[in-house]
Amino acid sequence: MTFKETALKDVYIIEPKVFGDHRGWNYESWTERDLDNAGLHYHFVQDNQSFSAKKGTLRGLHFQKGEYSQAKLVRCVRGTVLDVAVDLRHESPTYLKWIGVELSEENKLQLMIPRGFAHGFVTLSDNVEFIYKLDNYYAPAHEASIRFDDPDINVNWGETDPILAEKDKNAPYLKDYLKEYGVIF
Repeated sequence: MTFKETALKDVYIIEPKVFGDHRGWNYESWTERDLDNAGLHYHFVQDNQSFSAKKGTLRGLHFQKGEYSQAKLVRCVRGTVLDVAVDLRHESPTYLKWIGVELSEENKLQLMIPRGFAHGFVTLSDNVEFIYKLDNYYAPAHEASIRFDDPDINVNWGETDPILAEKDKNAPYLKDYLKEYGVIF
């Protein structure tokens, strides 16, 4: 695997070595050894998978608070997404900055997102399957989100009328979240 630093501190694009022949292909999607050798020390405890039927489905921007925060290793195994990570770590030099990376079944890229980030993606094709490894268990009482279209973050999703869940439509703006709860991370 190769690990490429991004513009966001501690966020990496991971590209696997793909071995193919006339039958198809095979690759290691992750190994603890390779992550450790790259200085990325995570112990994953949960795998999640989502399916989005329609192009333009937007999921995010989600995170879990405090000790329930989650690092995520994400990839798209069917279709294509624009995957977005937003740095919510108050003391970080990249606080409130975001990146978007196209992940697809074709490019097989992954994004390693540490704790302290909001995460989301928008589907760029129909019938998308998305997989992510987590280093902390889902804790419904500690989940939170901020608006996908928050002007203080200004993510360019490339989608003007996304398909949204009610919780994402009704998520607070960052400034309102901070007024109510204070610093996130």
